[in-house]
Amino acid sequence: MVILKKHKYPLDDHGFTLIELLVVIAIFGILMSVIIANLSQSKSKSRDNKRVSDLQALQLGLELYYDKNRGYPTTLDGLVTPSKEFVHEIPAPPLGGAYIYATTGSGASCSGYHLGAVMENDSRLLSDDADQTVRTICTGSAPDFHGNATNCSGGTPAGTDLCYDVKERRY
Repeated sequence: MVILKKHKYPLDDHGFTLIELLVVIAIFGILMSVIIANLSQSKSKSRDNKRVSDLQALQLGLELYYDKNRGYPTTLDGLVTPSKEFVHEIPAPPLGGAYIYATTGSGASCSGYHLGAVMENDSRLLSDDADQTVRTICTGSAPDFHGNATNCSGGTPAGTDLCYDVKERRY
C-alpha cells in the first residue's frame, strides 16, 4: 500500500504573482536610471579633463614658440610647423569646434595670449583657471574674451562661468 503525502501547497501554485514581478521590474528600472545618470556625468567630466589637457599642451607649445620667436603667433595654426617643433597638430575639443585663442599686446607685438575652452560642468577645474579680463589685442588676432564669460565669448562676465581659460606664463 502506497501512502501519498499531502503537499503543504497545492501543485498548481507555482511561480510569482503579477504584483511581485512588477515590484522587481520597478526596482530594476530605478537602479538602471541611477547608473545611467552617473555614467553620463562621468563622460562629460572626462571630456572636460580632455579640454584642460589640450589647453595645457597648447600652452606648452605657445611657450616654446615664444622662447624661439620672442612673441606669440596670431593664430594657433602658427604653432604647427613642418618640423613639428611646437605641436604636432592643433587638438580639437571632444565634441567638435575649436578652442578660443586671442593674442594680446600692442600693434604687431604679440606679447601675451588668452586661450579658452567651453566646459560642460561647473566643476573644481574652473576654480584653477585664469579668469582673465579682456585685454588689448595685437594686429591680426581674434577678439579677446572675458574669462568668466559664458561660452568664452563676450567682454563681460556672466553669472555662470563655464569658460576655462589660461594666459601666458611669466617666469
